Amino acid sequence: MKECLYYSKIGDGRVKCELCPHACVLKEGQRGICGSRRNGSGVLWTDVYGRPCALADDPIEKKPLYEFHPGTRCLSLSCSGCNMRCLNCQNHKISQALPDETEYYMLELAGVVDLAERKNLPGIAYTYTEPLTYYEYIYDIASLARKHGLWNILVSAGYICDEPLRKIASLIDAANIDLKSFSDTIYRKISGARLTPVLNTLLTLHEMGVHLEITNLLIPGVNDDMNMIREMCRWLRHNDLADCPLHLSRFFPCYKMQDSYPTPLATLYEARQIALDEGIKRIYLGNV
Repeated sequence: MKECLYYSKIGDGRVKCELCPHACVLKEGQRGICGSRRNGSGVLWTDVYGRPCALADDPIEKKPLYEFHPGTRCLSLSCSGCNMRCLNCQNHKISQALPDETEYYMLELAGVVDLAERKNLPGIAYTYTEPLTYYEYIYDIASLARKHGLWNILVSAGYICDEPLRKIASLIDAANIDLKSFSDTIYRKISGARLTPVLNTLLTLHEMGVHLEITNLLIPGVNDDMNMIREMCRWLRHNDLADCPLHLSRFFPCYKMQDSYPTPLATLYEARQIALDEGIKRIYLGNV
């Protein structure tokens, strides 16, 4: 265990997590929505520090990052937990699991960096689940990795408060943020979150000079309305994000959305044309 950053004690043994917009208020023994942060004796602890449940040697394009050192590979690392409840989560077996419900490694900071260096991997990607929920672990790894000249890569849904985002962003070289839709209603219904904090994350990362790429997974009948896609692209352009690579990705039935169907290729082609018409300069189709 490690004591969390970004929380306050609010009396009667309760704590308030201040890492993400959920702002969970927790009594003794309760966990936050993320599942990995817990109130123990009036202190907020992270139960996944040094306990990654997934490690892999990945091509950087898998993140997906297509315009950040293409052709290279990275060490992918993940711990259990997520502060969203996406009905279509492809990594639900670890993202929606509690810390003791997954197998895991015991790996300290130096061990992560040493593993990357021994495998000749120039960067570390925090990915698969929601890395911002194991914030303390990735912040400490990223600090050490930076000293060793390794890249830090964040693959995230971007649901975080401004202060902790700015602190971690100072160590991040590249990020892919999953912009799940351009509707707050859909965010609340499908992911149990809100749209505005994610948009703020995009703006902050861009402002701080992080190489930024954006993924928009198109789910049939959920977020594939072309007017909404046009509105999203206009927002990106109006906020100086038209140069950021946009990945329009194909959905396949998964988790609690097994009764849906794969995104028709025609939908992706139409969305790409709209993005081009609205001034988005770099567009990639994913999962095709």
